[in-house]
Amino acid sequence: MSLISNIRAREVLDSRGNPTLEVEVLLIDGTFGRAIVPAGASTGKAEAIELRDCDATRYLGRGMLEAVANVAQVIAPALRGESAMDQPRIDNRLIALDGTANKGRLGANALLGVSMATARAAAACNRLPLYRYLGGVTATELPVPMVNIMSGGLHGGGNIDFQDYQVIPLRAGRFSEALADAAAIYRAAKDTLISRAVYRPGVADEGGYAPDLETNEQGFELLVEAIERAGLRPGQDAAIAVDVASSHFYLNGRYRMLREGVETDAAGMVERLAACCGRYPIISLEDGVAEDDWDGWKLLTERLGPRVQLIGDDLFATNPARLKKGIETGAANAVLVKMNQIGTLTETLEVIALAKRHGYRCVVSARSGETEDDTMADLAVATCAGQIKVGAITRSERLAKYNRLLRIEEELGDHAVYRNWAREAAEKPL
Repeated sequence: MSLISNIRAREVLDSRGNPTLEVEVLLIDGTFGRAIVPAGASTGKAEAIELRDCDATRYLGRGMLEAVANVAQVIAPALRGESAMDQPRIDNRLIALDGTANKGRLGANALLGVSMATARAAAACNRLPLYRYLGGVTATELPVPMVNIMSGGLHGGGNIDFQDYQVIPLRAGRFSEALADAAAIYRAAKDTLISRAVYRPGVADEGGYAPDLETNEQGFELLVEAIERAGLRPGQDAAIAVDVASSHFYLNGRYRMLREGVETDAAGMVERLAACCGRYPIISLEDGVAEDDWDGWKLLTERLGPRVQLIGDDLFATNPARLKKGIETGAANAVLVKMNQIGTLTETLEVIALAKRHGYRCVVSARSGETEDDTMADLAVATCAGQIKVGAITRSERLAKYNRLLRIEEELGDHAVYRNWAREAAEKPL
């Protein structure tokens, strides 16, 4: 039987050693689902509210005991006896219980933990893998990986302004082959950084290197060299993606890149990015302009949209209302999908469906504060999203997702589909 018998939560730790929430949904037939909620450092203003205790005596005020209590005292009593098979009803009940526009009363972390664990419990009750339970028989497409190699901004300790430098494998015909190419580039990148005397020991939040760079553009130069050092051809075998995260250096209509001592307006920022795309094999730009600079986004999309994937992360915050505004105003052509930005699985699926209806690409994404939970891997396959952004190919909170996708690829066998949109995009002239 799929009826919920109990829901329990606990405080666990994420990849940064900060508390996060783990939730278990138990069904009356004895099956259960467990989920852990990720957390972001580079967060947009429009994201749903992650509830933390603000008790400075525990975890520097980042504890989650209040969220744990909300699950036990408010959510669990309200959902006992409900069917885990009715995900929309469960999620709508969660939204109603919270009663706020930003999920700030009970916390998006509490809501999402219950939402994810419910889906996992229902899948277990039906003896199905999560991707098959959510996506049905058409869930056969493995996503193209966008793999972090180097980080700056809030992920790299402010060593450079742009936040993440990534590679997208182009030559691979299968997910497993793409991952092997990305791993080769990651290994070659360390040798490249050492040879250029910019290597710093340790890794950034998403597992990539955090080199000491003089300019943002130097990151692209190093990526090209790493691709070549790995025996691959830049722009033919592997391309570049970048998360500019420009909202974090945008103030009063100006983009202030402090490491370089450069300041410009939206038009100047767009032309700078266009120049980089002309010099390097960049086929994907995330948050190239700030989350509230709608005019800048329209300008960027007009300038680069026909050639470059333009991803809205802080811009859209996995929020249907903001995505609708982007569609109406001609902002971006792709959406980053982070479940904890919106707070429930049903709303996440709504955003993916809305994006696809309007020709926007979808990139299912991890957060900088991650866990061993691999739900996002199943979500990417279930929705045939086509792309996934996990981080580097190092550290277990990242590898849990990559390894899950390798298992799914093996399980699907000859039915596995791998559509590499990036190959076609890389061939388009700027």
